[in-house]
Amino acid sequence: MIDVGVVGASGYTGVELLRWLASHPHVKIAVATSRSHVDVKIDRVFPNLSGIVDICYSTLDISQLKQCDVVFFATPHGVSQTLVPDLLNAGIKVIDLSADFRIRDVAVWENWYGLEHRAPDLIPLAVYGLPEFNSERIREANLIACPGCYPTSIQLGLLPLLRCRYSDTSDIVVNASSGVSGAGRTAKVANIYSEVGDNYKAYGVDGHRHHPEVVQGLNDISGCSVGVTFVPHLLPINRGIHATIFINLTDLHLNLDNLYASAFVDKPFVSILPSGEYPQTRNVRGTNLCQIGLHRPFGGSKAIILVVLDNLVKGASGQAIQCMNLMFDLPETCGLKSTASVP
Repeated sequence: MIDVGVVGASGYTGVELLRWLASHPHVKIAVATSRSHVDVKIDRVFPNLSGIVDICYSTLDISQLKQCDVVFFATPHGVSQTLVPDLLNAGIKVIDLSADFRIRDVAVWENWYGLEHRAPDLIPLAVYGLPEFNSERIREANLIACPGCYPTSIQLGLLPLLRCRYSDTSDIVVNASSGVSGAGRTAKVANIYSEVGDNYKAYGVDGHRHHPEVVQGLNDISGCSVGVTFVPHLLPINRGIHATIFINLTDLHLNLDNLYASAFVDKPFVSILPSGEYPQTRNVRGTNLCQIGLHRPFGGSKAIILVVLDNLVKGASGQAIQCMNLMFDLPETCGLKSTASVP
């Protein structure tokens, strides 16, 4: 069995990790930390885990974490970088769901997150945890930087086109919308029901923290410099991301359906819909699936790629476990098979 520790296990991402890990056939949850619920049974805080997770939250103790085989960090930005060096030195694998090791340029990270990075020497060692692009490096990694939810949807939506270079990468436009859980579990007036319900709004138009990650990832996929305009929106739903991506094709004879089907033929968590169909957030809710719809209005040069995923699963915790499976030479789908509940 793989002994697992989860740091920050009482936020939405952390409890989603617990939900999936508890049913994983090769995992034992050894440690789950929380600053606000120390010594409280987890199922008292999250009754949905009653009879499934039978341990108490504990305070953060690095010596306990060093008894694990792998430690997940579901913590605010700036936390993991203070603890990861000790764990790596002790031979413990680390999967970080925060942004602490995603951006390779330290100055860019510090500018966007407003903190001094305390472990810059580890950034070159971190492997970006997008399995559909980086699976071989993930298998050999000791430190995984899990992608953000918006970047996951955008990169998966564009991966086949950027690899084949049959598109204009200088002016890609992305309109992406997220459910409220993407903002975390901390109480904020802007996220209470009466503010969010029956409402839809844009935010971060002049700059969102995921923008440099999106650009870096798309540059890596394409092998060249990519220009992206990214506008995030807030949806009045708990879970889900819907990204609408606009890109110009340079080959009007390109068959998008064949291109995407072949690119993801061996990727179990990416589903390509028949041409002209529309993915919906409810189709992937509570699953590790990403669903993609392909459109070319009037058969013209503009391709519109529609992408949906669950921001807490494929956009965070499920993808982290997908990386863990690769790191421990397990089937990629192990512990992650599920079907969305409808309605």
